[in-house]
Amino acid sequence: MTRHRWPRVLAIIGLVAILVGAIDPLEGSLVILPGTALLAFAAWLVHSRHRRLLYWAFAAVALGVGVMFAISAMGGIGGNTGRSMWWALLMLPYPIGWILALVGAIRGLREAPPTQIPSPA
Repeated sequence: MTRHRWPRVLAIIGLVAILVGAIDPLEGSLVILPGTALLAFAAWLVHSRHRRLLYWAFAAVALGVGVMFAISAMGGIGGNTGRSMWWALLMLPYPIGWILALVGAIRGLREAPPTQIPSPA
């Protein structure tokens, strides 16, 4: 496999991971977070023009997942916990980051692969 195909393979694996993880957002976050990381890494490898979007997507997903697990560890929100449902707004970076990752992945995969310059003989 050539050097320029690996990032594409990583991006496809990352895209599949974020789509599969979306089936169950809580447990799927353990698949979505590394999938988003793979997308950002693949964009970094090929110097994609969409890499900043994917960096922000990874940061947002990481922040949102961290908040989600912290709130879950504290007993959740609503009901008898004494915490208002408004605390759920702190998890908003997670779905925003997921959407950014999806958009960045699609844009990155539609981007033309870099052309290989033949080496002189």
